[in-house]
This record gives sequence, C-alpha cells and structure tokens, in this order.
Amino acid sequence: QRYCQDVYRGKLASVHSASRNEELQKLARTYTFHAPWIGAVTSRRAGQWESYWEDSSPWNFANWAPTHPFHIFTTCTTLSTRDGLWRSRACFQLRPFICQY
Repeated sequence: QRYCQDVYRGKLASVHSASRNEELQKLARTYTFHAPWIGAVTSRRAGQWESYWEDSSPWNFANWAPTHPFHIFTTCTTLSTRDGLWRSRACFQLRPFICQY
C-alpha cells in the first residue's frame, strides 16, 4: 500500500463489479502468476469484522474464495490470476500489486 502511494501517488485497486474483477485478473495474468494485492482490508472495527476498501470507496462488491476472508487478525487481499477469487493474506507478504491512480 505504501509503495503504491509513495511511488505512484495512488491506492491499491478497489473492485466494484464482476467485469472490473475480470479485467484486473486478466491484466495481472499478463505480468505474473502470483496473486497481486488489491485494496481490500478486513479488520475488526467496533467489535465486529468488516471488509473495506483502502481508498474509502463504497463496499458494494466482493468475490471471496470459500472460507475467506479470515476473521482472526487484520488481513489484506489478493486477487487470484487463476480463478479471479479473493483471498485473505497477512499484509506483510511481498507480492505484486495493482495500483490505481
């Protein structure tokens, strides 16, 4: 998140539709086999778990893989280049990312 902001003056991508999800999946697949970061974060707020976009845009679409998101600790989200599904991951992992600006 910080690299996207500091270098590109952007935010990790938010996804608000199935068509946008597919577009980003195809884009990522042209550059990497690794699932890149997108801007969804899941954390505990006011005593309950919720997912939100880093850019503060409305949470109006989700494409979670079965058993995701995790509700154990704050997680960031990857977009699978293989199936387009989202998975919770520990935020410190080094991965490719999709930055929007």
